[in-house]
Amino acid sequence: MLWLKTFHILFVMSWMAGIFYLPRIFVHYIEGKKAGQQVDRLAIMARKLYAFMTLMMMLAIGSGIYLWLVYWPLLMGWLYVKILFIVLLLIYHLWTKKRMKEMQAGTIKEYRVNYRWINEIPLLLVLIILIMVVVKPF
Repeated sequence: MLWLKTFHILFVMSWMAGIFYLPRIFVHYIEGKKAGQQVDRLAIMARKLYAFMTLMMMLAIGSGIYLWLVYWPLLMGWLYVKILFIVLLLIYHLWTKKRMKEMQAGTIKEYRVNYRWINEIPLLLVLIILIMVVVKPF
């Protein structure tokens, strides 16, 4: 079971790397486009990063569900909070997909400051998840 936990943590870390970086690509794309620079490479990077982070997300969720089923009798309140915040991360993941599709079409909105702040949302969600997993407050 420790092997599965190890790989679960690896999958989550890889997913989070994509979740944290993709909005930064949005910022660079918008700034580059406004400056008249060639931004096609950023659109390609975003598409490839989204595909990678989606695969890592599926592996993280799949291994997490398996771990949940194995430890079902040990369910505590903290796990329900963790699952709620994972669902919020999934919603954020889907939001990045929509922005990435807009980027591919060249129609992404130009509110770059918002993307800088929106990039902090998954950090807060992951912080709460980590507190639930490590501290287990309830």
